[in-house]
Amino acid sequence: MTIAGGYPSLPILPAIVTGAVRHGRSAPIRHAFRHRAYQWLVDLDDLPRLPSYLRPLARFDVRDHLGGTGPTIKANLLRCLAARGIDFDGKVVMLANARVLGHIFDPLTVFWCVGSPYVVAEVHNTYGERHVYLLTPDATGAAEAAKEFYVSPFNAVSGRYRLTFELDRDRVRVQVALSREGKQLFGASFEGTPRPATRRALLTAAIRTPLMTQRVSVLIRLHGVWLWARRLPVMKRPPHPLQEGLR
Repeated sequence: MTIAGGYPSLPILPAIVTGAVRHGRSAPIRHAFRHRAYQWLVDLDDLPRLPSYLRPLARFDVRDHLGGTGPTIKANLLRCLAARGIDFDGKVVMLANARVLGHIFDPLTVFWCVGSPYVVAEVHNTYGERHVYLLTPDATGAAEAAKEFYVSPFNAVSGRYRLTFELDRDRVRVQVALSREGKQLFGASFEGTPRPATRRALLTAAIRTPLMTQRVSVLIRLHGVWLWARRLPVMKRPPHPLQEGLR
């Protein structure tokens, strides 16, 4: 069964997607790692309503996505699309980290605009900046875009991304590869299995991978220190103007 927009049947939402994050750098220094992780897959029209004792483990805040001016995350997304000449008000499925104990860091948030050709990828860096890529994946779920945003201090703002998205009942996968002059320099992915976000599922995920967003922030910095200690050149961070629709 295929739903409008080219996606197979969606998982039951909201879902917790448990899996792993993988990163691999091939030049000028080889470095790779894999970490256990989980993310949330939610319908922006029906965000999770958690009992009070679970809210510290997962909270979705309008300030965390697409400009943060509200009144809802979906309103932020629709404003972002409208600024690019796109009139859309259908179902939106978001893959993201939730706030844990009030802390959030979400390197990549993905918004599937179901029933349309569009996927929105929102990238955050550790400097509090964000950038949106509006993508139209092909039949295999792949799309390309020029790199326009400073993410890692060890990668210049140049080259092209190839992003691949998979969203179905049994698997969620997001893969990013950065190439420059025909050579792939860096790749990252998140892949996991979506399961209904029951209270038990959330507690299990939080116990097996505690302090999820804090963990992401710490690991990014630790791997950065590892690269810096090996004298990988640091690229100067250019000014990043706020994009239209994110104000």
